[in-house]
Amino acid sequence: MTRKYMKINIWHLFFALTFLIYDLFSLTGCAPVISKQLREQVSRELTLSVVAKAPEAHKGETVLWSGVIISSVNLKEGTMIEVLQKPTDMQGKPKDVDESQGRFLALYSGYLDVAIYSQGRKVTVAGKIQGKKIQRLGEIEYTYPLISAKEVHLWPVAKEDRVYYPYPSLHYPWWYGPYWYPYCW
Repeated sequence: MTRKYMKINIWHLFFALTFLIYDLFSLTGCAPVISKQLREQVSRELTLSVVAKAPEAHKGETVLWSGVIISSVNLKEGTMIEVLQKPTDMQGKPKDVDESQGRFLALYSGYLDVAIYSQGRKVTVAGKIQGKKIQRLGEIEYTYPLISAKEVHLWPVAKEDRVYYPYPSLHYPWWYGPYWYPYCW
């Protein structure tokens, strides 16, 4: 009985290595936006609706919430960001949906430019619950859960690509002109 050896095609090896390298690089695109140390401290069962009922009872616990910035203002203590909570996708980015568990305030101890952290921008905030803060919201007094933000991730604005449609030629489809057809002369 003869033993046949399998021949390795160089192209098969090349494509296999190429796809392996591609897969390794594509996995790095899904890196979390909040540090691992802070994510390990997060209480996953603490949603905004749970904390909003009794913010003082959850004081000192770490949460990770996302949403859309309603307003931001610089204070002596830092930058106060008012956020409308939104559910997140697999990357932790707030979804564009019409559902929310409410609003919360995030106080970041450093300076954030309010022109950049402006209304309508998507944000992910991780930090410790400090309690509650009551502020006017229209004609009512609204109780906001207050977070001392340790990390704030501002999501990039999605660029809209312009699509240009070709406009029809004045002479189309009967005649393209002398410069379009090589046998006109």
